[in-house]
Amino acid sequence: MMETAILAGGCFWGMEDLFRKVPGVLETTVGYTGGATPNPTYETVSTGRTGHTEAIRVRFDPARVSYEDLIRFFFRMHDPTTLNQQGGDRGTQYRSAIFFHGENQKTAAERVKNEVERSGKWSGAVVTEIAPAREFYPAEDYHQNYLEKNPNGYTCHFLRD
Repeated sequence: MMETAILAGGCFWGMEDLFRKVPGVLETTVGYTGGATPNPTYETVSTGRTGHTEAIRVRFDPARVSYEDLIRFFFRMHDPTTLNQQGGDRGTQYRSAIFFHGENQKTAAERVKNEVERSGKWSGAVVTEIAPAREFYPAEDYHQNYLEKNPNGYTCHFLRD
């Protein structure tokens, strides 16, 4: 059995690079979601006018890694207190968001977000959006596994323990 998580936390290259190494993650795809523009491209999303965000679709085996643990991992890899930015990337296309499939994922996402807020790890408020999953549009081929193909490429993602 396979489940899907869709997450956004800045440039999708770094998120994918970290998620694909998690035991139980079966497949990662970078793409665009959360907006209203059909068939977005990197160029259109980069304008900040499509409503879409750079995101990652993670297909995982829930017998090996839980959705909640993936959400906890997500909160370790980016700063969830910076509105519409991560690192040097700025704009709504870099917002922090969890796009849930069903009530169980929504409840789990809210629970983990509350844990993170109460942890005291961040001095600011956690601004991560939690919203229903919408259509996910895979990004262009050159974005897929980008940091695997370009080991010295840009990333602002690292695990914050």
